[in-house]
Amino acid sequence: MRVAIIGGGVAGLAAAYELELARAAGGPGGAVEYTLFEAGDRLGGVVCSEGVNGAVLERGPDSFLTEKPAAAELCRELGLGSELVASNDGARKTYIVVKNRLVALPDGLMFLVPTKLIPTLTTRLFGLGTKIRMGLELLHAPRRPEHGDEAVATLVERHYGMEAVERLADPLLSGIFGGDASQLSARAVLPRLVEMENEYGSLTRGMLAAHRKMRAKAKALNSAGNENRQPGAARGVFTALRGGMQQLVDALQARLEAGRVRLGTAVSGLEPVDGGWMVRARGVAEFYDFVIVATPAWAAAVLLRGVDAELCGELEQIPYSSSITVNLVYDENRLGQLPDGFGFLVPASEGRAMLACTFVHRKFLGRTPVGKVVLRAFLGGVKHEALLAETDGALVGTVRRELKEILGDSVVGLGIEPEHTQVSRWRRAMAQYAVGHLERVGRIGARVAGLPGLRLVGNAYDGIGISDCIRLGRNAARELIAASESARQPVG
Repeated sequence: MRVAIIGGGVAGLAAAYELELARAAGGPGGAVEYTLFEAGDRLGGVVCSEGVNGAVLERGPDSFLTEKPAAAELCRELGLGSELVASNDGARKTYIVVKNRLVALPDGLMFLVPTKLIPTLTTRLFGLGTKIRMGLELLHAPRRPEHGDEAVATLVERHYGMEAVERLADPLLSGIFGGDASQLSARAVLPRLVEMENEYGSLTRGMLAAHRKMRAKAKALNSAGNENRQPGAARGVFTALRGGMQQLVDALQARLEAGRVRLGTAVSGLEPVDGGWMVRARGVAEFYDFVIVATPAWAAAVLLRGVDAELCGELEQIPYSSSITVNLVYDENRLGQLPDGFGFLVPASEGRAMLACTFVHRKFLGRTPVGKVVLRAFLGGVKHEALLAETDGALVGTVRRELKEILGDSVVGLGIEPEHTQVSRWRRAMAQYAVGHLERVGRIGARVAGLPGLRLVGNAYDGIGISDCIRLGRNAARELIAASESARQPVG
């Protein structure tokens, strides 16, 4: 069994790790051989960390969702369990920028759904009309599930009004996807809210019911003596690694045989042949029984153009956005006191380059030296692709100016030079789950099923996070191992 993995991001690395486990273990499926092709000079894709004077600076994602277990499970397998760090949720507070002022998200807000009356009534985030509409939302009748897909903005506006879209849905989703709530698919991005609307009508009533079930489940687990709780498990909403998410990449790479990883080697073409695939790289074609394509969808389309035109067309229709991260390191005594919490989100209506800013030293304790502050700004997204052409100095200048305009009244030291700056650009890296995404993924799956030995994995299909990519990569490898073992079983 020979497998080619094309793309050395997290999904490709997870697939290679699963194949390495099978290779080392042997088994009834025969010898497992694999080659990981990566066009760049490093593995990990957008997962990339750097240590600067004791501070962990993340160039890409800084954590993964704790409720999705694949990443934490893999970290423990790799011996990184003691390095898992939970987000400092006791200090978790997020602001929305409204007319250059920070307005805290009201207590009881569960993603986009208000669940507490008094905080909703007293917040400065929404006007009186929106608050009245939020109260009347409790009267919504269940929606028939046969309705087709729609944009997140349409779903939220139907329940809470346009102000909730502009000041809540759009900045939250822009911070996660770098996308636009008027384009993102409700069924793909917020499936739980769609289900709640179908069952309860009111999203608020549905969220309250879900919260009651969660509390009952937690109570039952506590009563049972916590047998199912993982020792030392992180309990924050987010989980990171103490030394940065690069630790995961390094640990995975260390488990792979160096000779099976080809850095700086771009695959130029794929061709299905009897019993497998020919993989062309650097002018040489090699035979593999199976191929796992772990590139962005647009890159997969290029590789498969001569194989299945319809599949390529579907892959090319998955939109992507680019992103920029800017890390600024300050001396806390010179900077001054920041507002409480994890940071703020910036609605598009504010007309700013920044999408969000995280107070990194607050979000994960122990990753920044005492007395230092790390501010991590996000720019780009579907509405600001032109920013990628700006110089590092211009981007840092833009972030510093906007921080001073937003926080300057309370944080007196924003005019001083940062001790360190770091700019990272990620072109066409964030898949956008546009309206109709689930149907498109279904069509892609049907076309792939007609190409034996091919698997597509990555953030373009079924989840954009680190845990999603790990799950998809490992599952693809397991499926191919099972297929190989099945093919070797004697007939009769």
